Amino acid sequence: QVQLVESGGGLVQVGGSLRLSCAASGSTASIKAMAWFRQGPGIQREWVATITTDGATYYADFVKGRFTISADNIENTVYLQMNGLRPEDTATYQCAVDGGGEKYDCWGEGTQVTVSS
Repeated sequence: QVQLVESGGGLVQVGGSLRLSCAASGSTASIKAMAWFRQGPGIQREWVATITTDGATYYADFVKGRFTISADNIENTVYLQMNGLRPEDTATYQCAVDGGGEKYDCWGEGTQVTVSS
């Protein structure tokens, strides 16, 4: 089992920036990729970005050019740098573990991001 703890959320104005962190512990050797998702009240959870153990990155269209996913060590900490934030980015952001086959079995509790206009 992998335990995930997100941090770095907060309240920012339109155009501001935040860097989210996802700290992993436990059976981290099983991690093949890490991903960020987000969900707001009454909104289905959306995939945001993914980083694999070989360094490949993938992004949802709505964050391309604004968000960057990175890791010092994918088995330890993954980041999501968010620039040019918009009100529609307001959501609870969660990280999740892909142990293979894009099956996300482990999730963090999330960190809240609120963007005010």
